[in-house]
Amino acid sequence: MDGNIFVQIGILLGLSVLGGALAQLLRQPLIVAFIAVGILVGPSGLELVAQSSEIELFARLGIALLLFVVGLKLDLHIIRTVGPVALASGLGQVVFTSVVGYLLALLLGLSHVAAIYVAVALTFSSTIIIVKLLSDKREIDALHGRIAVGFLIVQDIVVVLVMIGLTAFGKADSQVSLGWEALQVMLKGMAMLAVVALLMRYVLPALLQRLAHSSELLMLFAIAWAVLGAVAGDVLGFSKEVGAFLAGVSIASTAFREQIAARLVSLRDFLLLFFFIELGAALDLGMLGGQIGASVVFSLFVLIGNPIIVMIIMGAMGYRKRTGFLAGLTVAQISEFSLILAALGYSLGHLQQETVGLITLVGLITISVSTYMILYSHAIYERLAPWLSIFERKVPYRERDGLPDGQDTVDVLLIGLGRYGAALADNLRRRDCRLLAVDFDPAAVQQHVRDGYQVRYGDAEDPEFIATLPLGSTSWVVSTVRERSVNLMLLHGLKQSNYRGQVAIASSARHDSKVLAKAGVDLLLIPYADAAKEAADQLLARTAARDSAPAAMPQ
Repeated sequence: MDGNIFVQIGILLGLSVLGGALAQLLRQPLIVAFIAVGILVGPSGLELVAQSSEIELFARLGIALLLFVVGLKLDLHIIRTVGPVALASGLGQVVFTSVVGYLLALLLGLSHVAAIYVAVALTFSSTIIIVKLLSDKREIDALHGRIAVGFLIVQDIVVVLVMIGLTAFGKADSQVSLGWEALQVMLKGMAMLAVVALLMRYVLPALLQRLAHSSELLMLFAIAWAVLGAVAGDVLGFSKEVGAFLAGVSIASTAFREQIAARLVSLRDFLLLFFFIELGAALDLGMLGGQIGASVVFSLFVLIGNPIIVMIIMGAMGYRKRTGFLAGLTVAQISEFSLILAALGYSLGHLQQETVGLITLVGLITISVSTYMILYSHAIYERLAPWLSIFERKVPYRERDGLPDGQDTVDVLLIGLGRYGAALADNLRRRDCRLLAVDFDPAAVQQHVRDGYQVRYGDAEDPEFIATLPLGSTSWVVSTVRERSVNLMLLHGLKQSNYRGQVAIASSARHDSKVLAKAGVDLLLIPYADAAKEAADQLLARTAARDSAPAAMPQ
């Protein structure tokens, strides 16, 4: 349909609502539904909506905001926490996939040049899709989520270097050497990091403090900063994603990051809709028929081989099999960068149209299948856990480092150190209660360890971790996590470990009480309601005390 872009966007939004509703009814992920809508309305489908610069602009803005929000959630201490494993697993997976993928492509009859392109395309995973899925599952701050984001950023840097190298190599008339291109990239990167560090130290804290007097102005600045960061990354020869990510990191250490991130989520999700539709519309289904066999082979390699190499590397570095498995699933697809790389190879004359179609089909298969794998990762892990022990050391020391040992007897095992949990922990410790706290946020663990608490890093949904806790001597297990699914998994783990004590669960809704009571909860905590009741009791008690006090005798 030609003409009015407003009409085209209206059609896209209407079909997206219908597709999303159908996907929700069938319990399918919305991302796949939006890609399917793109295929339906694009050149390979009904041709209802033509490619337009406006839709592409919305898609690029959505990408910039997504990576900006990710950067907001990554303070500098995270780099120190997961930097080594992110670098090792990211580079290790790139090397393994490219080498084995190259040999596999040669066995399937591809030329050496085409095999190199296919092998490199198989190494990159979609930062955008993975971050969106982990954010939706609220696992972006979990250990495996942080590690995954870390090695996805490593992959992004590698793909930028690869594309710069291929572009330089493909310029037959260029006198600029590949070594000089690499040196320029390194110098630009160091300059960009230096500027970001100076802004973080001397400019942004005071600027944000002044802008925060108007929430509208603060949000406008955040959006502008995200887009300007993406522009800077693009101008300097990096990707827009890297630039937007660094823009988010630059204000991640300020007091306003939570407010900014919360306000940007809805806008981010709306704009990302256009990215997924654009991705689907770009798929040319007409040239994919002859590549089905090879695409299935490569897809199985990506879906199985990539997670395995990540689990091997993380297991060797001392991480538990569950962490390695959940992080490994995030590399079980190829990236939108892979499609861009294929298009670049075609434009440089290195690839034929058939090879571009092969990479496109592998992208469609792996993105679709890996989305389900990540959405249902915990259920998949439960089924495969008995066979995954080969990927774990006898002592997974990485997830125990820096945590206190030797506490065999505790009165209360507290799960969750958020606002409510931290306040509860403080009050229990003041009453000389022997307390052991658990949280999945490394920053919260380190902070409370510094404050003198006994704390362990762990995930309440992991029955194997629950079994390592001193449940035999614990009187109360208290969960301040308010997600019912997490608490039900915790109760399942406690039951498996034959816990005989009492359980208290915090919940935001009283209607959860029947479900949780049936699952074995002894006490349901309603934080706001309980606090309000205590405040009312104190008010009435003081009023009664005042009324009962004897009146002063007249002089």
